[in-house]
Amino acid sequence: MKSKFLAICFLLSAGLFGQNTLSLETGSSNIKIEKEVYGHFSEHLGTCIYEGIYVGEDSEIPNINGYRTDVVEALKALKVPVLRWPGGCFADTYHWKDGIGPKDERPSIVNIFWGGVTEDNSFGTHEFLNFCELIGTEPYLSINVGSGTVQEARDWVEYVTSNNRSPMTELRKKNGRDKPWKVKFWGIGNENWGCGGDMTPEYYANIFRHYSSYIRGEGFQKIICGPAGGDKYWTEEIMSTLKGKNHLAQGLSLHYYTLPTNDWSGSKGSSTDFGEEMWFKTLRNTMKVEEYIQQHLAIMEKYDPEKKIKLIVDEWGTWYDKLPGTKEGFLQQQNTLRDALVAGINLNIFNNYAEFISMANIAQIVNVLQSVILTNGPQMVKTPTYHVFKLYNVHQDATLIPLRLESEKYEYEGESIPAVTASASEKDGMINITITNANPNKDIPFKCDIGRPFKSASGKIVSAEKMTDFNEFGEEEKVHTKDFGIGKSQSEELNIIIPAHSIILLQLELE
Repeated sequence: MKSKFLAICFLLSAGLFGQNTLSLETGSSNIKIEKEVYGHFSEHLGTCIYEGIYVGEDSEIPNINGYRTDVVEALKALKVPVLRWPGGCFADTYHWKDGIGPKDERPSIVNIFWGGVTEDNSFGTHEFLNFCELIGTEPYLSINVGSGTVQEARDWVEYVTSNNRSPMTELRKKNGRDKPWKVKFWGIGNENWGCGGDMTPEYYANIFRHYSSYIRGEGFQKIICGPAGGDKYWTEEIMSTLKGKNHLAQGLSLHYYTLPTNDWSGSKGSSTDFGEEMWFKTLRNTMKVEEYIQQHLAIMEKYDPEKKIKLIVDEWGTWYDKLPGTKEGFLQQQNTLRDALVAGINLNIFNNYAEFISMANIAQIVNVLQSVILTNGPQMVKTPTYHVFKLYNVHQDATLIPLRLESEKYEYEGESIPAVTASASEKDGMINITITNANPNKDIPFKCDIGRPFKSASGKIVSAEKMTDFNEFGEEEKVHTKDFGIGKSQSEELNIIIPAHSIILLQLELE
């Protein structure tokens, strides 16, 4: 089964430079890397929404209708393709009607999952969907299943998407929006095995069938709550209960967070104070997502041989201990070069499974976990992860190029992982190759067989002097994108040296 799903093959070598080769199988694929693989996630958690995205129109921080101008411009430049909201665990406590209408009349809500703070619901359906329009992204709405009702869900769909005359559309117009929004992605519940209701898979799958039959609209993609990590039992029961009703779901979600310690109940490690041991464990653990992808795809194919239901990795990223001095439950951490490597490795894996993965959403977009942006009052910084996403956005809606990769190992205290990961695509007469080097101590020479003649080659690199480097408020960026010099090349071949702890993009203009 493994060989069927592998789009990339790591052939571990004995560490000889001559065995570090990358060969592209150009012209052998018509698989598109959906742009939504580069999606993001925004939850009412910490300062992601309030202070991060939204400060209100009366704020002294420059804003556009309450949205931070600096964040808006940074996200436009990132070409964010899809944004998930309002959660996360928060979604299964959120009642959408509390977040519409005049803001001074909206009831407050206590965020029971994240810090116990009281929110005023000033950021609701209109604010989120208008924000998506402002930055040019597709919205992905998560429906409240844990504490909601089918009627509430159906009304939300009608309020948001319907152009017919009805009580919900009249209410929307009364609240200032005449035309409906275009929303095609609908998540029905979130982590219903945990914070979304502690349900059994059999119970939840039948609830999903119930909800899905009422969530109707042309072109809708409905996502069923899938497993966490390697929970094959959840996937098996969900898919078996859906058998014969596969048309009700277009996607199955998978959540996988990278913890260097693998300890949810204890310390998850520092986001800034770490050495090579924690570096290695973090990258080793993030690579496990490929194994989980293979396991769940095998189960999905058993019940859905036509592969109509895609895998949606709608929560992924690093999770460390909170930064000292920050609030409990706000999940605020720093973002270093290590996180940039995590992003590059994950995105390479997702690209190579493009036949099966139609969306992925890093957690989260601002100020929470592995965010691409951090804010502090009027200040903003772009994290190392931001720069990787911007580097990789050339793959959005490009055609996947399968590849064969032979890489030496990166070894640490008796364990090893592939030193290099890669993915490739073709778009608009360009071949784009993204490569990561997980080894923090060693540059790696690589021979790249392109398989087609090219006119020119250029490169970009994201790296830094130290593995713990990060971008700090008010200071020059330590981790950012630079030009990368291409080594010796000939008609269909490149010889390059991949620097230690780096992520690179090679772009080849075809003849």
